Amino acid sequence: MWTTESRARHDRGKLRYPSDLTDDEWSLVAPVDTLRGSTPPAKPGGRKRKKDERQLVNGIMYVLSTGCQWRYVPKDLPPRSTLHDDLDLCNYDGTIEKIHHTLYVKCREQAGREASPTACVIDSQSVKSAEKGGGRIDPNGYDAGKKIKGKKRHILVDTIGLLLHAVVHPADIQDPVGDSEAASLRESRDGGGLVLSTLFGMYPFLRKLFADAGYQGPQFQSAVTNVMPQLSIEIVKRSDQAKGFVVLPRRWVVEPTLAWLNRCRRLAKDFENLTRMAMAFIRLASIRLMLRRLCNPT
Repeated sequence: MWTTESRARHDRGKLRYPSDLTDDEWSLVAPVDTLRGSTPPAKPGGRKRKKDERQLVNGIMYVLSTGCQWRYVPKDLPPRSTLHDDLDLCNYDGTIEKIHHTLYVKCREQAGREASPTACVIDSQSVKSAEKGGGRIDPNGYDAGKKIKGKKRHILVDTIGLLLHAVVHPADIQDPVGDSEAASLRESRDGGGLVLSTLFGMYPFLRKLFADAGYQGPQFQSAVTNVMPQLSIEIVKRSDQAKGFVVLPRRWVVEPTLAWLNRCRRLAKDFENLTRMAMAFIRLASIRLMLRRLCNPT
């Protein structure tokens, strides 16, 4: 709930752009390898670099928050080519993932939780692809359940709504056949297995997974057992008598997370030609959320 006190605390009107990092937010990012810090050192005898690391981060956050094209980046921010290349580089070498994990641990500690969670919630979101010309390295697909042509974002969150892991893939995954409801269930099961199989032991204490009815069935159970045998699945079903939005135990936690991520307009559609760049922006949106939680605790 907005109050006079909370509005003043969250006011970003004094910044050049609302997407810019405050001094407190930058102090949390600066100790970690920042976007600029991941680039190789200049060659001997060359001109000294004049790019400010903080301005690079601000420029990328501007694109994330506003959803503008790279060519529309304001002139008082670093050039679009510099921003895009540094984002690509730090995504490739794992810098964004490192920053994300560091902030995640701090958020867990702030909430009085253990650094590694024991329960998680999974869900997916289908996103329409933007108009893209030319060939695509990472093709999109058609979600037969929601009738959306584009990509699907599968996310895994903990019980306080913080992002643990995400995967972006074509909305159909394996070109399912049959009626739309059955096709949608297959897409959820296959995508869910992909999320868990790419955790690579990052959260070793996970024991409980909450999911909706789209993940029920032996196929998803078998996929989970193969990669994380210690994980038990609890399917939280919606009542047939329920009308409109209903808060379901545990499972509702993932819904606000998807809404928070969608506040970044770069995620309103699937604008990226490469899946890895789409993943980078999802992690950056989560970083943006965690920075504001850490610097403006409730």
